[in-house]
Amino acid sequence: MKRIIKKVAVVGSGIMGSGIACHFANIGLEVLLLDIIPNALTEAEQKKGLTLESKVVRNRMVNEHLTNALKSNPSPIYSQKFASRITTGNTTDDMPKIANYDWIIEVVVERLDIKKLVFEKIDIYRKPGTLVTSNTSGIPIHFMSEGRSDDFQAHFCGTHFFNPARYLKLFEIIPGPKTSQDVLDFLFDYGSKYLGKTSVIAKDTPAFIGNRIGIFGIQSLFHLVKDMGLTIEEVDKLTGPVIGRPKSATFRTVDVVGLDTLVHVANGIYDNCPNDEAHELFKLPDFINKMIENKWLGSKTGQGFYKKVDKDILSLDLDALEYRPAKKASFATLELTKTIDKPIDRFKVLVKGKDKAGDFYRKNFAAMFAYCSNRVPEITDEFYKIDDAMKAGFGWENGPFEIWDAIGVEKGIDLMQVEGYQPARWVIDMLASGSSSFYTIKHGATYFYNIPTKSQIKVPGQDSFIILNNIRENKKVWSNSGAVITDIGDGILNLEFQSKMNTIGGDVLAAINKGIDLAEKEYNGLVIGNQAANFTVGANIGMIFMMAVEQEYEELNMAIKYFQDTMMRVRYSATPVIVAPHGMTLGGGCEMTMHADRVVAAAESYIGLVEFGVGVIPGGGGSKEMALRASDLFHKNDVELNVLQEYFLAVAMAKVSTSAYEAFDTGVLQKGKDIVVVNKDRQIAVAKQVALQMAEQGYTQPIQRKDVKVLGKQALGMFLVGTNQMVAGKYISEHDLKIADKLAYVMAGGDLSEPTLVSEQYLLDIEREAFLSLCTERKTLERIQYMLTKGKPLRN
Repeated sequence: MKRIIKKVAVVGSGIMGSGIACHFANIGLEVLLLDIIPNALTEAEQKKGLTLESKVVRNRMVNEHLTNALKSNPSPIYSQKFASRITTGNTTDDMPKIANYDWIIEVVVERLDIKKLVFEKIDIYRKPGTLVTSNTSGIPIHFMSEGRSDDFQAHFCGTHFFNPARYLKLFEIIPGPKTSQDVLDFLFDYGSKYLGKTSVIAKDTPAFIGNRIGIFGIQSLFHLVKDMGLTIEEVDKLTGPVIGRPKSATFRTVDVVGLDTLVHVANGIYDNCPNDEAHELFKLPDFINKMIENKWLGSKTGQGFYKKVDKDILSLDLDALEYRPAKKASFATLELTKTIDKPIDRFKVLVKGKDKAGDFYRKNFAAMFAYCSNRVPEITDEFYKIDDAMKAGFGWENGPFEIWDAIGVEKGIDLMQVEGYQPARWVIDMLASGSSSFYTIKHGATYFYNIPTKSQIKVPGQDSFIILNNIRENKKVWSNSGAVITDIGDGILNLEFQSKMNTIGGDVLAAINKGIDLAEKEYNGLVIGNQAANFTVGANIGMIFMMAVEQEYEELNMAIKYFQDTMMRVRYSATPVIVAPHGMTLGGGCEMTMHADRVVAAAESYIGLVEFGVGVIPGGGGSKEMALRASDLFHKNDVELNVLQEYFLAVAMAKVSTSAYEAFDTGVLQKGKDIVVVNKDRQIAVAKQVALQMAEQGYTQPIQRKDVKVLGKQALGMFLVGTNQMVAGKYISEHDLKIADKLAYVMAGGDLSEPTLVSEQYLLDIEREAFLSLCTERKTLERIQYMLTKGKPLRN
């Protein structure tokens, strides 16, 4: 049966419920968010003469929760405009409305008795066939549906989102005893295609997959930190980006999530998994009990493992249980990995370390490998789901079995045996069967060891993705030091940056020109996209800095012109060029995006022209493009200055969108032309289809524009008055004024005496001249140097 979801009801509006409601609003659905009514008036409500029967009072809790969620940072919603898709109400007055909703999600407090009361009420009002799911993080699903109607039970299961629902990709689907297979299949596909999640079917076991493994990992570290005499800073150094984990690593992550939340899940596992071989590990160490007693729960209480006092960060001494200044951690083993770009390639080096870091990794990985192998088939029949869950739910770049493969399966077993662990029997059987690794790559797809058949079979669900790691080696067409061009099929090429942080330098620009050359001669189109953490942080400012310091202005002029010419080539080639931004897409990456034939952006794209932060204006066609886009919006009787001013401010304020949808508001993306995909894993495949469609429809090479309307002195005067007022009010510095005035000159088209039609090349030439003049300024060089050394902008 075909099922279409148009309207979703969320019962429970706390942090998780509001976050889930916002994410369904993100993807364009109509959402009803409900919560209980208050049992008493506030002082403010009493002063206003309100009663408990007043609607504003009855909906107070849900409205406060949603308002707080929408104000939170990072935001749960792609654009504040999308909040209008959410209607609020209460569970006393508005529950009958759920009869008109296609999916009802319960997100109330983690108490079985309360959840059962909610489901009893839902069962009264829902129409047959309506999906009902629980976002519980640990209560067994089979307890919740007891006593409910047959139709309810057939359409009921767990759908566990991770917090924050917008950003964490794991979507665990937990069947109940009578859940229809059609329902499970639908939710699996819906989670991936529409919600942008990594869908994982989990068994109905305590804490399911993600939290069972994740909490084990954290509890293991809690014990290890004491046994090895490590500080919390040392553990965070060892468990952060160096091994492909978030910057918050372990203890900062616990502070953000809340120690009470973690303890709740850990206690649930301890109480409900008596036969777990690591049962005692889930018992809380004394220092955790003391922190709970002191209410040192993390960010929500102002202190946890870390505490901020004024501008200083203090950390907790786990022996004395007192705060002290945070200490910088360093290890010789980590120094050995500095030249290894990919975390997956570092693990072999890390486990060979001769210092405390090496000991830590050997102990930590031995425990993790053993525990994960022994959870199959208890929590899942296929081990790859554990890897999927840890990557999507905890932000790990590589899952436990991928790390084990990187170290070597036999080497991993050796580590375990030294530490007194044994792998599960199926791992020994795997090696005996001739499979020396958990995963293999063949025919452009990932295969995994299937335990029942003792053979490698294809990981399901890959057909809708293009995974560059799987095809790069066999489908490479051309490469240089900064980029790789790959044939992704059907006559479409993909150009993937491989420079540090995907910066755009001469090698990347050469690769773009080469990719367009190849596509024009032998292929149907070109996609510029990658699957790194970020699309690109922009132009190689280190190269610009060196040329400017050495006063090699002629060479710098040529380099900037080469960048401009390449962006214009992206716009005016004889083949479709699709740019697929995601994550940070800054400066030159934004300029490239703006020059594409079409953009296929991941929803989580943070795009903006940020050159002001390093003391220059956009010099790769970005300033020109903003003037052009403003010109295209000029209509008869418009106040054209107001339109231009909006685009000027987007650049001058270095606005970076917090989602791809916000990039439509800043003018970087264009409505009716550019598209957004919620699931980043599908992005390259969608971009390929867009390129192919454009080619098949008959692509015609565009003609360079010579009809850009610029306003000249009229606009320039307005901008100069405005920037001078900003300096007078001390909102910007004198150097900010100089940069803003250069931008104003470019976007006004110079000091022309009247509005005039000019060419793109005219604007590019004055843009380049302005950029170069700013590179001669000492304060600009100070800003660039500060960014290179400190990684953040200097306001001088």
